[in-house]
Amino acid sequence: MYRLAERVKVIGESKITDSLKVLEQDPTIISLGAGEPDFPAPKVVIKATEKALRNGYTHYSPVQGKRLLREAVVEKLRKENKIDVTPEQVLVTCGSKEAILLSMMALVDPNEEVFIPDPGYIAYKPIVEVINGRAISVPLLEQNNFQVNLDDIKSFVTANTKAMIINSPSNPTGAVFKKKTLENIANFAVDNDLMIISDEAYEKLVYDDAKHISIGSLNGMENHVLTLQSFSKTYAMCGFRVGYAVGPQKVIKEMTEFKICTTLGAPTANQIAAVDALKKAGPYVRKMRNEYNRRRKLIIKRLNGMNGVRCTKPKGAFYAFPNIEGIEKSSEKFSDRLLKAKVMVVPGIEFGKHGEGYVRMSYATGYDKIEEAMNRIEAALK
Repeated sequence: MYRLAERVKVIGESKITDSLKVLEQDPTIISLGAGEPDFPAPKVVIKATEKALRNGYTHYSPVQGKRLLREAVVEKLRKENKIDVTPEQVLVTCGSKEAILLSMMALVDPNEEVFIPDPGYIAYKPIVEVINGRAISVPLLEQNNFQVNLDDIKSFVTANTKAMIINSPSNPTGAVFKKKTLENIANFAVDNDLMIISDEAYEKLVYDDAKHISIGSLNGMENHVLTLQSFSKTYAMCGFRVGYAVGPQKVIKEMTEFKICTTLGAPTANQIAAVDALKKAGPYVRKMRNEYNRRRKLIIKRLNGMNGVRCTKPKGAFYAFPNIEGIEKSSEKFSDRLLKAKVMVVPGIEFGKHGEGYVRMSYATGYDKIEEAMNRIEAALK
């Protein structure tokens, strides 16, 4: 009888998977679990994709990505992120998740340690562990507005500590790291010779007085930062599977060589369309952000009006992360309770041990649906 590899134990079962099955069976459930925009891709992107397909872009692209797109990314990074690189320092990937995997493969040996945000994106820990690395939690606490406090982890640094993943704007908390926070992280990385993997998938979705700053733009960080960005959230192009990694050419070269063993190349026609997204879809992005902001104000107001619930105002992404400990200590039990009221949310424990006592609610769904979901939650809690 064959035996499965030990690494299959890394992934495990997810409450999200179970909830999605229930959602498919009962269309009357309102889902606040979505991790993708509810908007369609911009029309200019659809047209560009169709044109690229008609023009014969149906074959493999170079493994590192089409030079046309890499050059457009370089220009975008220079203008918007204050990061100065060459096309040789850009790797086009199948979404930013592949970039996370490739970065770990290129940087981390078995038993070496990677700091990951907790609560944080659910893929970080298993990706580190599937390559036999060790994921070390960086607590992101509500009392610190979910900003990194390096005092919590300085004592955890060892000779085996190799890298640190950060995510701003953040999934699931909606936090946007302040410049001072990023400067502290940068100094910490330089002092301990760490590579920072900066996941900036939600870079354009910021609100109020928040400002997205790429840590790779800070002085002296050229050789200490891999910047990962994506077309999925910013341009509502999740299904196009196009993202990119930017950083030291030596690291990008090794990630590119590993990519031969993963997806070989991002979809060629979609890469061509991504160039038009960068150059022409700005007004559409602003339209989406304005609507997210309208929904954000609604969901925060309603949550903070419920007994036993409090919610720090998210400054970015499209998630609220309310504290529900005044009602239920277990985020899974609370989520099950809401599911009976026909509202789906994601238990905070899915995002790490420091996510317990919270749930994630996405406002990447219609305003009217959010309003009805809040009504159902309020009724269920009473």
